[in-house]
Amino acid sequence: MTIEHAFFETKMLANDDGTITGMAWPFATPDRVGDWIEKGAFSKANLPLPMLFAHDQQEPLGAWTGAKETDEGLELTGKLLVGEVNRAREVSALIKAGAIRGLSIGFITKKASPRAGGGRTITDLELFEASLVSVPMHQGAQIRSAKSGIEALQLAEAINRAAAQFAKR
Repeated sequence: MTIEHAFFETKMLANDDGTITGMAWPFATPDRVGDWIEKGAFSKANLPLPMLFAHDQQEPLGAWTGAKETDEGLELTGKLLVGEVNRAREVSALIKAGAIRGLSIGFITKKASPRAGGGRTITDLELFEASLVSVPMHQGAQIRSAKSGIEALQLAEAINRAAAQFAKR
């Protein structure tokens, strides 16, 4: 039995109460090693799933209580136990600061075929955890929104760029 981990960046939102949502696996794009997971592969996900930090089974942070396959990919919803677990509070702060941007899933491949050029097309798997990570593997996914300082920094950068353009006139 081989346990695998796929690292990738995510669209993630973290609230002050610990609620967190993310795109755990975007469909229609491979990860850095060429693996491609097909829609339907996550259909047997058993909830709740452990929410870990960096796949460390000694670092449970909460639980993923919702998993939904959409046309875009696998969306997870869960809760960091910020009121109960010190490490969850720390990780929540790191997410809000932009230091942790990714999700990584732990799974066992049940059915896959090789892809031309490398990697596999995975059509069936057993998902057993999803971790919050700082260095994601999937190149096509990224944080798109977060209730944090990230939005303020992005807005400030946009304002500064616009002001610089205006000043050149």
